[in-house]
Parts: sequence; C-alpha cells; structure tokens
Amino acid sequence: MARLKDKYNQQVVGELTKQFNFTTVMQVPRIEKVVLNMGLGEAVQNPKAIDAAVQDVLLVTGQRPVVTRAKKSIAQFRVRQGMPIGVKVTLRGERMYHFLDKLMNVALPRVRDFRGVSPRAFDGRGNYTLGLREQLIFPEINYDQVDKVRGLEVVVVTTANTDEEARALLTLMGMPFRHS
Repeated sequence: MARLKDKYNQQVVGELTKQFNFTTVMQVPRIEKVVLNMGLGEAVQNPKAIDAAVQDVLLVTGQRPVVTRAKKSIAQFRVRQGMPIGVKVTLRGERMYHFLDKLMNVALPRVRDFRGVSPRAFDGRGNYTLGLREQLIFPEINYDQVDKVRGLEVVVVTTANTDEEARALLTLMGMPFRHS
C-alpha cells in the first residue's frame, strides 16, 4: 500500500474529523484523482514533440497518457481541428498516491529557489491546480535525453466542499504550502 494512503487513513482522517466536526468518516474529504496535463504549442510545427511529451509523462506517472486534439481550428495559431496539441493522464488509486508522494517529497524540493507552493491556487470547489515550469524536476527523466524543457499542470481533485477543507487535507497530507 502507498505511504500516503496509510498516512491518510491513520492520521489525516482523525485530524480532519476533529478540525471540521464531521459526524461520519464519509464526510471527510479525500483525494479523488490527479490529472496531469502538458500543452504543446510547438506540436503544430514539430509533430515529433508529441512523442517526446508522451514519453516524459509516461516516465513520470507510470501510465500512458492520452493525446489531446484541437476541438476547433484557430487560424492565428495555425491549428486545425483534430491536430494533436497536448497530452494528459488521469491517475487514480495506488498510482495517484505514489505520484503525489513523489511530487511532494522528491520533485518539488528539487525546484530552484523553492519556498513552497501557492496556497491560493484552489478553484472554489476544493480542487488544487499546480503549474510546473519544467519536467526535469522528476528523478525519472534523464537530463541528457530531453530535447526541450516543457512545463506541465497538475490538478488534484478532492471531494472537499470548500477550499478550506481541501487546504487542510493537502496540508496534512504533506503539500508544502508557502506561508504568505
């Protein structure tokens, strides 16, 4: 079982129940899924960029991503409907907990001048979005084999009703929020 899942079951549930006066364990917010998204504007000129991005996300998550395609044609960006313009992967269960554990304890501390993640990136419904500027912070990615540094977006979807509940959940799980 994942370390983070053990921590959630043994510590976080009790803490959140006390903090928010929940009457049943089913009211306690939990992490539902984690979605990784990598937009690739350069894929319009360089179709091979999609293959490199798929390989990077596969290494980081352990799950093959889906290639996202343009819904509409946009002439200014030279994008046609159906063109591949990004990759995304949805993690649930054990893989989700393993990825979050790796993100919070290994990858984020490797970010240059890291002082914590923004505590204001919640969407109002208890979901947290985190933007990473480079995929190189993950230990699985070999620096010498990277053709271009790409950013990615990590969305942590929770069952929390409010941002305060979600912030408390992620803080207890170990998300390094910046104090501002």
